[in-house]
Amino acid sequence: MCSLKKSNKIAIIGAGPAGLMAAQVLSEAGLSPIVFDAMPSAGRKFLQAGRGGLNLTHGEDFSLFCTRYFEAQTFLQPALEAFSPSHIRLWAKELGFETFVGSSGKVYPLDKKAAPLLRAWIHQLKSNNTEFKMKHRLVSWSKDIWQFQTPDGLKEYSFEGVILALGGASWSRLGSTGAWAKILEEKGLRLSPFKPANMGFNVSWSEVFKEKFSGTPLKNVELSFSDTKGNLQTQLGELLISQDGVQGSLIYSHSKLLRERIEQEFPLTVHLDLFPHRTLTKLEEQLSRPQGKQSLSAFWKRLGLSGVRASLLREVLEKDSLTQSKLVAQTLKKFPLTLESTRPLEEAISTAGGLAFENLDEHLMLKEFPGVFCVGEMLDWETPTGGYLISGVMAQGKQAALGLLNRCKNDKRNIQI
Repeated sequence: MCSLKKSNKIAIIGAGPAGLMAAQVLSEAGLSPIVFDAMPSAGRKFLQAGRGGLNLTHGEDFSLFCTRYFEAQTFLQPALEAFSPSHIRLWAKELGFETFVGSSGKVYPLDKKAAPLLRAWIHQLKSNNTEFKMKHRLVSWSKDIWQFQTPDGLKEYSFEGVILALGGASWSRLGSTGAWAKILEEKGLRLSPFKPANMGFNVSWSEVFKEKFSGTPLKNVELSFSDTKGNLQTQLGELLISQDGVQGSLIYSHSKLLRERIEQEFPLTVHLDLFPHRTLTKLEEQLSRPQGKQSLSAFWKRLGLSGVRASLLREVLEKDSLTQSKLVAQTLKKFPLTLESTRPLEEAISTAGGLAFENLDEHLMLKEFPGVFCVGEMLDWETPTGGYLISGVMAQGKQAALGLLNRCKNDKRNIQI
């Protein structure tokens, strides 16, 4: 029987931010959860997220914040309300880390580092009687027996409550392999196929262009395209030219809608305004000025057209067309960027697909398996970069832990898992 006395019969499988938040809620309630993970240390993807500055959440208005979860908003809203961006900032402060809102609205710790915060978090959990069992990879689940592959061979455990926080299927070197999907499918649970989210797209650049500009940011450009419903999507931002195509925040923020279009139509041509702060008329006037004895490159450079922007023109226009001021201006204002396909799932920052919400109740507990909760990226939802992913998984970790606590308080029967 589950009770609120200290117990070693509560398991959290997965030591990412969703699992760690669940452990925090349970340990603060007096339980002694055991956190299992296949990797040698906890929070590896959390640490990876901190390499470019740990973006914990977003400071925009909460009503807008919730819309970033697309179709999953209705299901995730209760969790987001219970652990909002304001709660995340307070949580970090209680661990000793003040946060700030950047110019883009993204929220970071003052030092923008993940490792010190993660160390403090794990130290707090261990001080609160949370146990960690690393290098324990879940390999099977049969009735009340959970089997793990460990350095010492197969080990079996039974629990009174389990929170699964098994991650998605990208960045397998950090532990997110998606191998758990087969275990849940064998239980008759419905899963959606994994798909890349927050990923780049393949573009057939010329060899010369790739060699010169791979890794170059393209700043202050406007992306425009129509989504599958025919709605025009436009956004100003920055993308990154890669060896294989394009990536970066401007691409990631629309990766779901772009992926859905490519599933219907590929290759897909979207458009970039390479000079969004100049009108077409102004560009035509500037490009029509006498070139004199200057080379075309020198003439363009005086107009602010050089580097990657100038080379992009050469990717789509014939040499003889580069002196046609009207055509060049039109191309700069509506540059055709042809996306051929998504980059592989393994490269994606996160994944769509996974366990369908229809399998779960309002506490994220499996309807067919009382006492087993599922949280985080293993569920079928996605969100852009910008702090939304960490916010979402931590909120779900708290929601499931509170559901488990409520079950412990109210269910006096043995919990059959």
